[in-house]
Amino acid sequence: MAVPSLKIRTIVRSAQWGALRTAFRLGSMVAPAATARRAALLFSTPGSATRTRARHTAVPEGVRESQLHTRDGIRLRTYVWGDPAREPYVLLAHGWSSHATRFAGWITPLRQAGYAVVAFDQPGHGLSEGRRATLPGFVAALLDVAAHFGPAAAVIGHSLGGTATALALTRGLVAQRVVLVAPAADPIDAAHRFARVVGMAEHVCRAMYRWFENRIGISFEELQVHRDAPRIGRPALVVHDLDDREVPWAEGERLVRHWPHAHLLTTEGLGHNRIVDAPPVLDAALRFLRGGTVGVRVVSTPNLPFGFA
Repeated sequence: MAVPSLKIRTIVRSAQWGALRTAFRLGSMVAPAATARRAALLFSTPGSATRTRARHTAVPEGVRESQLHTRDGIRLRTYVWGDPAREPYVLLAHGWSSHATRFAGWITPLRQAGYAVVAFDQPGHGLSEGRRATLPGFVAALLDVAAHFGPAAAVIGHSLGGTATALALTRGLVAQRVVLVAPAADPIDAAHRFARVVGMAEHVCRAMYRWFENRIGISFEELQVHRDAPRIGRPALVVHDLDDREVPWAEGERLVRHWPHAHLLTTEGLGHNRIVDAPPVLDAALRFLRGGTVGVRVVSTPNLPFGFA
C-alpha cells in the first residue's frame, strides 16, 4: 500500500501547487497589492518540514542542547559538542527551511579534527521559536549566537545560512576561516525565482520586495552579498555545484569574484542539498580549515554578469 499512498500524496501536492499558481496568476491581474502582501508572507514562512525533520533527525552523540534568547526575544535551540570555551570551535549555519542537525555528518569529522561545534535552529526553523524568518533575521540570530559563544575558528554556512554568514562578517561576526556551501548571493534574484515558481507577475514581485523593505528598513540591493564581499578580510572556501537547481552556481562564482580571499570549489552531480554532506566536500573543507589551499581563485572584472570569469 505504500506506493499507492505515495502516489496520492504526490497528486495532492501537485493539485495544491496548481491551485496556488492559478491564484497568484489571477491575483497579479486583479489585486496586485493584496497578492504582493500574500506573497511576502509565503516568501518569509519556512516550510513545515523544518519542524518535522528537526524532531526526527538523529542528533550525534555527545550533544548538549539548550536555549538561547535573542535580542528580539526569540528562544533559539542550540546544540553544542565539546567545549567552545576551551577548544577552537566551528559555528554551523543552516539554510532556509532546514535545521541545525542537517549538518549531522559534519560533527564527527570536526570533533576528530579537534574542534568543538556549535549549531542552532534559526527563528521559525527546527525547534526554535517563531513563525516567519527573513535574511536580516538570519543575520541577527547568527550574530547573537556568535556573541554568546565568542570568536569562532570557522563558520560553515549552507544556502541562506551562507548568505547570512557573509553579511554577518561585515557586521561583527568574528571567525578565522569561512566555508560557504551553495551560498545564495542575491536576494533580488531569489525573489524573482520565487515569483516564477508560484506564477506571480514580475511587477507584483517588485511590489513584494518593496513591501519587505518598508518593514525591515533595508533594501534588497543592500543585502546583495557581493557588495559586502570586498570588505571581508578572512579566507573563504565557496563550494557550489554546477547542477544546483535552487541557487545557481553562478551566485557562488560571483561571490568569489568579489571576495579577495576566497576560492571556489566546483562540484558536479550533487545539486543543492546532497552537496551538504558529500564526503568529498567534507574532506575539502577540512583541508581548508587546516590551512590548505582548496579550489581556485576566480579572476575577472566584477562588471561581468553571472557565470563569466
